[in-house]
Amino acid sequence: MAEPRPHDLRRHDAERRLADDVDVWVATASPDGVPHLIPLSFDWDGESLLLATPTGSPTGRNLAATGTARLALGHTRDVCLIEGAVEILAIDALPDGRADRFTERTGFDPRTSTGSYSWFRVTPRRIRAWRESNELAGRDLMHDGHWLDS
Repeated sequence: MAEPRPHDLRRHDAERRLADDVDVWVATASPDGVPHLIPLSFDWDGESLLLATPTGSPTGRNLAATGTARLALGHTRDVCLIEGAVEILAIDALPDGRADRFTERTGFDPRTSTGSYSWFRVTPRRIRAWRESNELAGRDLMHDGHWLDS
């Protein structure tokens, strides 16, 4: 097992994942507690993750009903876990440049898809990252929407 990464390196690695990864696991639950998990493409602008999914899908309904999501980047031995508040935007509500950036980055343009799509902007409130059990201590990188100091 590798030595645990210092806080600053964990944060750097988490920010790199946000900037470089294209897909994220999105975990939601219905108001009556039925869980749902799905991968979605995303774009990170340095403050929030932008997702798009059909408004009436289980994920769309759950995000709208609860206003929260848990997202996971990476794999089980290098995970970045994000909990955030969700803002729902009509598919035509974003400036073209922001929507175009999402399309270029993900290869998917929900504005031209059949069906009713919405944008879901997830603003992180808590971010945790770890690789092995020796990184469980100190895994919190963000709390209440603010990056923690080392």
